[in-house]
Amino acid sequence: MTIGDTESPATLYGPVSLFFGLLGLVLLPFLPFFGILAGALAVTFGVLGLVSGAGKRAQCAIGLVTGSVAVLVPLTLLFLYAGGL
Repeated sequence: MTIGDTESPATLYGPVSLFFGLLGLVLLPFLPFFGILAGALAVTFGVLGLVSGAGKRAQCAIGLVTGSVAVLVPLTLLFLYAGGL
């Protein structure tokens, strides 16, 4: 950071959450384990970004939603396939 720069590292939570959320959705059909891992990171950064309130809340929310889809879809399918009901 340069002197007089007003951006903090917390402003990166939104773009990072969005990146990991989209990466999780893309990896999901091919490498489900890495899709779940990227989705979990997206949820983590999305929550951190929303709690810190450092701006880019829309990106945090989109990353949170895409990350939760990337985590919940394969786990739900695994639960249904294993005969959990």
